[in-house]
Amino acid sequence: MFNDCDLKNKEFTMKGFGGGGLGGMANLMKQANQMQMKMKKLQEELATREFTGTSGGGAVTAKVNGDNKVLALTINPEVMKAGDVEMLQDLVTSAVNDALKTAKDESSKEMSKITGGMNIPGMF
Repeated sequence: MFNDCDLKNKEFTMKGFGGGGLGGMANLMKQANQMQMKMKKLQEELATREFTGTSGGGAVTAKVNGDNKVLALTINPEVMKAGDVEMLQDLVTSAVNDALKTAKDESSKEMSKITGGMNIPGMF
């Protein structure tokens, strides 16, 4: 267990952390904490952004926010005239899913700027 560690003069150093001892580990923890704060701020900002999705060539438009809440749903009146309930349901589902995908993709893109492309479990 301790084959990658050395105890010297009561200083704990680990290979792979720059040999900086506790100072190196403290720096790593500081950087992780800064990243966490940036991620939290970004999540709060993304929650307020609005994302749009469409289906049926614009016949149905859905607007969601970064919290994955549907804010608005617009249906072209011409779609209603067709009287095809199943088609309308499919168009609504497709538009909402398109908006949610746009929100997720944008969130992932923004988050990767902070994480440097690292895939952190539980984050977007």
